[in-house]
Amino acid sequence: MRVAVAGGTGLVGALTVAELERAGHEPVVLARSTGVDLAQDGGALAEDLAKRLVGVDVVVDVLNVMTRDAAESAEFFGRTTAALLAAEESAGVGHHLALSIVGIDEVPFDYYVGKLRQEELVEAGPVPWTILRAAQFHEFAGQLLGGLTFGPIGLVPRMPVRPVAAVEVAAHLARLAVEPPRRATLDLAGPHREDLASMARRTARRDGGPRFVVPVRVPGAFGRGVRAGALVPAAPDLVGRQSFAEWLQAR
Repeated sequence: MRVAVAGGTGLVGALTVAELERAGHEPVVLARSTGVDLAQDGGALAEDLAKRLVGVDVVVDVLNVMTRDAAESAEFFGRTTAALLAAEESAGVGHHLALSIVGIDEVPFDYYVGKLRQEELVEAGPVPWTILRAAQFHEFAGQLLGGLTFGPIGLVPRMPVRPVAAVEVAAHLARLAVEPPRRATLDLAGPHREDLASMARRTARRDGGPRFVVPVRVPGAFGRGVRAGALVPAAPDLVGRQSFAEWLQAR
C-alpha cells in the first residue's frame, strides 16, 4: 500500500516511515523538507497536495507544533487537518489516521485545544478515519527537564503517567494504517504506571541532568486533573510492551 505520512521526518513520523518500509509498504513523506508545508495557506498548497496524494491509500497525520498558545494550536491543527482532508477527498484516499493524546478532553490545557479541534475535524470529515490517542512517550520526562532546569535544579509537574515507547506508537500506527478504518478512537499506553518525578530523576542520572528534581504542584483545573490521573487511561485499548526502565537501560 502507498501510505502518506504527514510529519514524516519528526520523531514518531520517521519511525512510522521505517515501520511501513519494513512491512513492504510505500511511504510518501509529507514535510517541509520534501516540499510540503501544510501550515501555509492558499490554493497552490491544495492543488499540490491533491496531486501528491493521487494513488495514496492512507494518510497518517503525525504533524505537531511547539506552542502553549490555544489560538495558535487551534489554528495550526485546524488548518493542517482541513487541508489534508480536502486533498484526500479530492484524490480518493480511503483512510485518514491521526495521532492524538490520551485524556485531552479531561483537562484544560491550551495545546490540547488544537488537538481537540483536529479530532473534531477528522470525525466530521469526508474521509473514513481512525484516531490513535497515545500516552506520553518515554522521552517526556527528559523533554520537560530540558526546558525547566535552573542550575542544579530541575522542575517537573507532580503527576502520574503511563508512558509508552515512541517506536511502539509508530508500530501501531503502521499497523492501523493498513487495516480498514475503525471510525473510532483508540487509547494506547505503556505497560506500567509511573511517577513523572521519578522518571525525571532516573533520566537525569542517566543523561547527566540536574542533580535535584523537584515535583511541582501545578495549580488550577489542569493541575488537579493530571494529579488525579486524567492522562492515565485505566483500560487502554492497546498496551505497549517496553517499560520505561527497559527503554532507559537500552539507550
